[in-house]
Amino acid sequence: MDTLKARIELVKELRRKGIKDERVLKAIGETPRHLFLPPELSHAAYADEALPIGYRQTISQPYVVALMTQSLALQWQEKVLDIGTGSGYQAAILALLCAEVVTIEVVPELSAEARRRLETLGINNVQFLIGDGGKGALDEAPFDGVIVAAAAPYTPQPLIDQLAENGRLVIPIGSREDQELTLIKKVGAELRSANLGLVRFVPLIGRYGFTDPNML
Repeated sequence: MDTLKARIELVKELRRKGIKDERVLKAIGETPRHLFLPPELSHAAYADEALPIGYRQTISQPYVVALMTQSLALQWQEKVLDIGTGSGYQAAILALLCAEVVTIEVVPELSAEARRRLETLGINNVQFLIGDGGKGALDEAPFDGVIVAAAAPYTPQPLIDQLAENGRLVIPIGSREDQELTLIKKVGAELRSANLGLVRFVPLIGRYGFTDPNML
């Protein structure tokens, strides 16, 4: 597989689907998605679809990664919380767009694999944590952006509390089967929300999600 050509074609497809942030497109074009997948699925790495990565988790569809990242409108100096490390692909994209990424995963094995991948790629501005992502990372707060790659029945209050002034949070909210991707902006004491479209994510595991971690 010509991975460079495949990445170029993926970026073209994302443009056709409405992704306009050139920084986001550049980050996706520079990130080797095939390295974030099990070897037997690497041939499908640049198709615009979600794929399984083990432990009942998935690597998100590139379009959804791009949409969520674009919605955060990140600046170089900002700090972002990434909930649901998974393969580490989303964290790798974010690391190219801001100063610092804190990423949380409930499955220790996935976190360890993701850490190794990012170290191999020379990405060194990502901090890896293991725990209940819905609780956020209070010791590292506040965050200019929070991105949640798992579905929740409602927005966890700790994530809102840990947003900086003018912070942005992107999260899929709804049932286990279908959710609305929601953008929340914190402006003073006010929260402003916008619907970004229908999505289907794996459930958030933990106190604010659908699934108890002991079920894994």
